[in-house]
Amino acid sequence: MVQVSQAVRVLPSPAASALRRLGADLALARKRRKEALKTWAIRMQVSVPTLMKMEKGDPTVSMGVYATAIWLINRHEALGELADPAHDKAALETEVRAAKARYQPKGKQDA
Repeated sequence: MVQVSQAVRVLPSPAASALRRLGADLALARKRRKEALKTWAIRMQVSVPTLMKMEKGDPTVSMGVYATAIWLINRHEALGELADPAHDKAALETEVRAAKARYQPKGKQDA
């Protein structure tokens, strides 16, 4: 019996949806290139069943497999931007609140 990790079992719905969309987009990219599943799987160094799971957005497929597929369609630069600190809105908001608190005149309440 295959064990599924806790992280996969509690995968947030928006993340699961994003993986399904990524898988579908990667499948479409392969089809637009008129590549057969077997040929694409060989190029990716994975089995056809693994490729099929990836194209369905299966979260148990390794990040490396997704990254290889993204590289095959020449979009690998986008991977490095996924967690770019410049686009981390929540962290930026936290830093702004902390800066405001540090430089707020004494005795003045938050508006």
